[in-house]
Amino acid sequence: MKRPALFLIVLLVFATASRADVWLTDFAAAQERARREDKPMLLNFSGSDWCGWCIRLNNEVFSTPAFITFATQRFVCVLIDSPRRTPLPEALAAQNRALKQRFEVPGFPTILLTTPEGKTLARTGGYRAGGPQAYVDHLDQLLRLSKEPSPAPTEDQP
Repeated sequence: MKRPALFLIVLLVFATASRADVWLTDFAAAQERARREDKPMLLNFSGSDWCGWCIRLNNEVFSTPAFITFATQRFVCVLIDSPRRTPLPEALAAQNRALKQRFEVPGFPTILLTTPEGKTLARTGGYRAGGPQAYVDHLDQLLRLSKEPSPAPTEDQP
């Protein structure tokens, strides 16, 4: 009887730790990791403790095993949070304000796919209905479209 309980506790600790490991908060460290792993970055601009759509996106998508598996294989994920009730260290809050301004984020949630150097590849408004698989499909599509060459200008286009 004790072994199944111990197994469940170990499983819960591992699941919680792996969920936390998905989202980095230090942008410079995330860039370095993205360069080292040759992956694009997924930037999650969130108001984690007050934005209803952000909370819903986290609960229905970002905290699910399906998304965690996908995200850790394809991206370096960065949480750029702007909470109202949860205090952040001043350096982190300043970094997040600067990133919000740099990437011209109008509201929350905003999700960006970028190169490790910070060039925007794609932008989406955040929450999408349909759960983790629909969101994974959406991110895959954005990534594919960002890699397609732009059409050559026609004679009518400058």
